[in-house]
Formats: sequence, C-alpha cells, structure tokens
Amino acid sequence: MKRLKVLVMRRLPEAVETRIAKLFDAALNPADSPLPQDAFAEALAEVDALVPSVANPVDAAAIAGAGPRLGLIANFGVGVDNIDLEAARARGVAVTNTPGVLTEDTADIALALMLMAARRPGPAERALRAGAWAGWGPTDQLGTSLTGKRLAIVGMGRIGQALARRARALGMHVDYHSRRRLAEAEEEALDARYRGELDAMLAEADVVSLHAPYARETHHLLDRRRLGLMRRSAFLINAARGAIVDEEALIAALEAGAIAGAGLDVYVNEPHIDPRLIALDNVVLLPHLGSATVETRTAMGMKVVENLLAFAEGRELPDRVV
Repeated sequence: MKRLKVLVMRRLPEAVETRIAKLFDAALNPADSPLPQDAFAEALAEVDALVPSVANPVDAAAIAGAGPRLGLIANFGVGVDNIDLEAARARGVAVTNTPGVLTEDTADIALALMLMAARRPGPAERALRAGAWAGWGPTDQLGTSLTGKRLAIVGMGRIGQALARRARALGMHVDYHSRRRLAEAEEEALDARYRGELDAMLAEADVVSLHAPYARETHHLLDRRRLGLMRRSAFLINAARGAIVDEEALIAALEAGAIAGAGLDVYVNEPHIDPRLIALDNVVLLPHLGSATVETRTAMGMKVVENLLAFAEGRELPDRVV
C-alpha cells in the first residue's frame, strides 16, 4: 500500500489522530489554528490527500494551485459546501465526506433547540443565576408547549427522519417537504405526512426545522417571503446550514415579532455572529454543536480514515461525493 502524505487541517479526536499517524505520513495540527495562506499553499504542493473540516474553505484557487500528487480531499463533515466541487472535478481530485454517523446527535441538537426556543429554559436559568428568581409564580417564565403542535421538517433525509421519531415521542404532528418522498411504509412508521407545497406547509406549522443540504437550490430557501408565511406563534429551527435562511430577513422577522422565535446552531458567517442576533431574547444561539459528542466526532474521523485507506489501496471510496 502506498504510504500517503496527508495534511490534516484541524485537530481531530485523539483516537483518530493516532490512527492517521500510524497509517500515513501525516502532518497534524495540534495547535488547532488555521494555517497561513502561504503555508497552506506550500503544503498542498506536496501532499496526496487533504483533510479539511467543514469550517475550512478549500476554494478553486487552492485546488488549482495544488501539486500534482493531490488526489483526495477527505472532508471531516457531511456538508461539502466548504469545497469547490467543480474545481475538484476539473482537476480529477476525489472528494469524500462522513455521512451516517452524526444523524442521531444532530437530531438531538435540533430537538434541544426546539425545546429551548419554545420552553425558554435559558432565560429562566440566567435569571436564577443572577438572583432574580423570587419563587414559583403562576405566570412566571411561561413558555409554549410542544405537545399537539405541528412540526414541519424541510429535508427528510437521515437527520430529518431521526427528528421526526423524536417529535412523535413528544406528541407532535409531523409534516415534511423533501426532494424525495419517502416510501409509504416509511411514512407510516414515522407517522409523517408529505407536503408537496412548501409554502402551504410553512403557513400551517407551529415549528419549522431545516434539514436540507446546502446547494444553489437551497440558498435562501427561507427568504423574506417564506418567513412571512409563518405564523406569529411559530418557531424556526436551523441545524443544517446558515445560508439556507436569509439571515437579514430572519433578523427582521424576530425583531418585529413576526415569528415567535428561533433556535440556531448554524450561521451565514461562522464563527462571526451578527450582533443583532445576540441582542435578541427570542432566539437561542448554539455554536454549531450538531455533531459535538466524543462518540460522533470519533466516528466521523474513522470514516475519514477509511476513505484515506481506500484511496491508498486503489479501492472504491466508500463516501465519494466527487
């Protein structure tokens, strides 16, 4: 087997780094700090494989300037919108991702955002810590119950289906809109109703949760017009990608009380969060925690290793995107 020279752009779980170091000629990043552009370009000139995370842009210029050895970009993450796929395809560079292993944890975060936005435990806890809690009161810290409410899931892939299972356990009614309709047996198992018209589904929902992949077709899928279709009592949850929502329009809707609130784990300009979002008390903000468990991040890393091994051995890549 060819011993690949691999550049790892971010610090990975210890077990993953240990395995990569054992199998490959690996340049790791123990400081977990971004490589300066000139150092990145220099490193790309000599490597066979690059391991970026979803927070590391790999644009057309980087791919075009890479050395002739570069044959694989093994992304640490499911989304690959950080990589210029057309440039990779043009150079004959394969791209892989890490699907399947972060489904349940990401669905947990979406559920947590739903509960935090509707029941508002965050402000209540902050008030208690600040010494502002005067004791139980009949109208104190009231939130919104999710039982019996209608959840609209946009994107019914693995994560959307995992959230649907959780929502049914809460006694919610589940609608969904997706590029591919589930089989009848799958819909029955989830007790989920397919909605072919996204606009109509949004207008009837109490909670809208986004789980579609980011692409040109889903850029600003929820724009000002579609946000305007939502009920004033409804909540928006986004644990997919920030740019699926028009962030300016969302801020305007939250500031005006046009929707009841939002729960966000992703943003347009990560890690920079619009200060207007931070100032609002009807939005829950998390720092992209969807897959943030030891178990899942390790499993993601091991998927990267399997793709690197397959590339080194000349086998079909298990998680090929390009």
